[in-house]
Amino acid sequence: MSIVKVYNQEGKEVSEIGLNKAIFGLNWNADLVHQVVRAALANRRTVLASTKDRSEVRGGGRKPWRQKGTGRARHGSIRSPLWRHGGVTFGPTSERNFKLKINKKMARKAFLTALSAKIRDNEILILDDLKLPAPKTKEMAKIIKNFPQIKTALLILDGNKESIKRAGNNLPNLEITNINNLNILDILKHQYLIFTKDGIGYLNKKYVASK
Repeated sequence: MSIVKVYNQEGKEVSEIGLNKAIFGLNWNADLVHQVVRAALANRRTVLASTKDRSEVRGGGRKPWRQKGTGRARHGSIRSPLWRHGGVTFGPTSERNFKLKINKKMARKAFLTALSAKIRDNEILILDDLKLPAPKTKEMAKIIKNFPQIKTALLILDGNKESIKRAGNNLPNLEITNINNLNILDILKHQYLIFTKDGIGYLNKKYVASK
């Protein structure tokens, strides 16, 4: 179990907390993290480009001209891919599926591996609590300024704290999420992760007590 400092929202050290090695003590595994991130990005991907084949194009119910005697090439339908505004051959369709399956144990381990890397790089900040006198952006900005090392951060809240979300949503260097929604992409995207002590307790309950 590693010991890290706990700060109040004024930026002062107030205590220490032990972090369980089962969550924050895993060795880096680049191949595993890459595989899980690739699957997560693929599963978020939406189908945008879509074309119609000759069966989906409107019109073309009759032969455009007779087979012989006109001096022109033979055609059976204006929906042919050879024609302008005709169907598209081998074009992208809305039926494409980019989803990739990933083993739950692999996803869990990669998630914890990313958390472990953050703690080794001193990029996790733990607050004893987070309370605002008013749900205003300037109040949240004051708290972030108390930690000058933070350039960009993800604030991870436990529970439904709408006033804090409203106060932080307009800060360009801060994103806010609920700990239930935290994923590996969030961890890797942001330089710093900000937890509360209750948030660390939630992780212990979920990933250690449930083992």
